Parts: sequence; structure tokens; C-alpha cells
Amino acid sequence: MRYLLDTHIFIWWMEKNKRLSKDIFNLLNNPQNQIFLSVASVWELIIKKAKKKLKTPKDVQGGIKASGFIPINIEMLHVLDLEKLPMHHNDPFDRIIISQAKIEHLTLITADKKIWKYNLALLKA
Repeated sequence: MRYLLDTHIFIWWMEKNKRLSKDIFNLLNNPQNQIFLSVASVWELIIKKAKKKLKTPKDVQGGIKASGFIPINIEMLHVLDLEKLPMHHNDPFDRIIISQAKIEHLTLITADKKIWKYNLALLKA
């Protein structure tokens, strides 16, 4: 299976946070699954960490490297698809991640109920 992580799922994975269920934690660590991490998530982490709006592990770069997750860049097609998305969610980081999941045919793992309103493959965390 091919999955894309919402930003908070990646943070929970790095922290080994109990909000991340054992099933999803195991899914993320299963080498048979392809797990993608958007550059948008890393961008969001860095910005919110700098503004002190988000507590993250100190070594984000180390967490990314240790994860083995596949980076997914923001492509023009992802941005252009934003125009087609309903405005269930106003957060630009979440909107680009939603677009990436749709365009790349990835199942998005998220606990964000606003995202659950979109028509895309989801794994609700």
C-alpha cells in the first residue's frame, strides 16, 4: 500500500505519541508499505516550530532521515489541483497535502476531521 502522512501523524510517529494507534504505528513501520512525507509537512513543521506554535522533537531532520519515508515534492500539478478542491479546509498546508494524495493516488493518514470531508482515500487516525 501507498500512504501519505498528514503533518501531525508524522509528528506523532517521531514522538512515539500514544495518539498514534498501535495499528497505524505498525503500518508505518511495515517495509511492505510505501510511506510518503510531503515537503509541505516539513515546511509547515519548520514554520510553526519557529513561531513556537508547535512543539516538535528537536531534531526534525534526524527524524526525517530515520523514518525512511519517501519525500514527495510539491509539483505544479498539485498546486493547480487546489482550484478544484472544495473549501472544507482553509489551511494551505493541509490543502496541498490533500491535493498530493489525490493526484498521486495515495491514501492520506490523518486525524483531521475537516480533511475527512474530502473525496479521497483516507485512513482515519
